[in-house]
Amino acid sequence: MATIQERISQDGTTSYRVQVRLKGHPMQTATFARKTDAKKWASQTESAIREGRHFHTTEAKRHTLGELIDRYFSDVMPSKPKSAQDQTRQLDWWKSELGNNSLADCTPSLLAEYRDRLAKGEPQGTPRSPGTVNRYLAALSHAFTIAVKEWEWLEANPLSKVRKPQEPRGRVRFLSDDERERLLAACRESLNPFLYPVVVLALACGMREGEILGLTWDAVDLEQGRIILHETKNGERRLVPLTGHALAVLKEFSKVRRLDTPLLFPSKGNRSGAPMIMRSPWVAALKKSEISDFHFHDLRHSCASYLAMNGASMTEIAEVLGHKTLQMVKRYSHLSEAHTADVVARMNAKIFGGTLR
Repeated sequence: MATIQERISQDGTTSYRVQVRLKGHPMQTATFARKTDAKKWASQTESAIREGRHFHTTEAKRHTLGELIDRYFSDVMPSKPKSAQDQTRQLDWWKSELGNNSLADCTPSLLAEYRDRLAKGEPQGTPRSPGTVNRYLAALSHAFTIAVKEWEWLEANPLSKVRKPQEPRGRVRFLSDDERERLLAACRESLNPFLYPVVVLALACGMREGEILGLTWDAVDLEQGRIILHETKNGERRLVPLTGHALAVLKEFSKVRRLDTPLLFPSKGNRSGAPMIMRSPWVAALKKSEISDFHFHDLRHSCASYLAMNGASMTEIAEVLGHKTLQMVKRYSHLSEAHTADVVARMNAKIFGGTLR
């Protein structure tokens, strides 16, 4: 709420000092010669604060969204090489649509309007999925957060008040026992000698395609039975246990490894030190094994599903897959219901001494 104090100076001049206090925001003050101006400023300031258009400095009015994005590109993006390509495309969209707007004008209502335009696929006209829209929002939100915390261009992130589209539940497609046998048989018969060990690693260890294809021999410890991933999606080093058939396959594979490259699965001729290209042999193996609606990333889902069905906890699955939180592995919880029931049954038998009558 606003309070107005009338002040009379020694020379008899009257002025009006306004104070605007709203919970969660710093107090705003101003002085006017006329009371009507003081009331008008108080009303406008209260409205601007409630709508997220008012900031305690003039920085939000001095800088445009385009300037914020440009500075983000120069100061922050170099430290994010893995996501640079996608985030550059996403932030370029925001810059082209709202780049000329001052940060003070980038209100939650305006950003929500452009969130909806983004979902409709404007200006091209091809609709975007809720997940894609959320990636665009996340890229801009991080830029706003940096502007708030480090540059002090904003008092608060306006996107914190913008609702995110609801994404569908994560896909859970895993190979049945019969499908797995058919796929592995097709991979063994593939003209590409790398396909079978690549698929075995994906199924046995839950590694991502990029993690497998980027493997170098110095990251593989066949004696200790482990792989150390130095570069992962979440930026943390991860130790992957290597055991059973997967370990045996890699030991055999190591006997015929190429000596002109550190990569386990280099491209033909090892052009520019690049890894193999999976698409053609993978598609051929799927066709030969008559498996439909299946992507390479679903091998990772298959690994997680097998872990759940064999009694692994959600925490253990997250650790194997390299997830920082349990949110991503909750999609497999229904597969471990039998294991959960057994755990509860064993607990009841122990504390009650058997079946109650």
